[in-house]
Amino acid sequence: MTDIDIGISKENRTAISEGLKKLLADSYTLYLQTHNFHWNVTGLQFRELHLMFEEHYTELATAVDDIAERIRTLDVPAPGTYKEFAKLSSIKEVDGVPSSSEMVELLTKAHEQVIKTSREVLKVAQDADDESTAALVSDRMRIHEKTAWMLRATKK
Repeated sequence: MTDIDIGISKENRTAISEGLKKLLADSYTLYLQTHNFHWNVTGLQFRELHLMFEEHYTELATAVDDIAERIRTLDVPAPGTYKEFAKLSSIKEVDGVPSSSEMVELLTKAHEQVIKTSREVLKVAQDADDESTAALVSDRMRIHEKTAWMLRATKK
């Protein structure tokens, strides 16, 4: 870290960045999982799910960039390898190709996990008066909550 003065101590920037790294890893893992399911979904809901998954992974592609750039803004290196993401992520990779209903269930749970990770980061950011990170993470939570709701609604 260099000596920057943005009103957030080095200690707080480090703590916030550690949480953001986990959020980045969860988001990137979810991105890969969603893209995989987009490519491999089959069944009666193929078109609906194929298009929905595309919307989701496209949104996630932008999100991972925003999260990584926030980490860099706090003057901390952002993780960027599968190895680092695998260590940091709370979302486990899926073996094989699940059924379309299993895909929806897995993605729902993954979005819910990202929400939980976001809540943890949000607390740290708020305690450090880091409004920029809090706003980013709050926006991410809202998007993942809505996405999880939409996925749950396809199961009814």
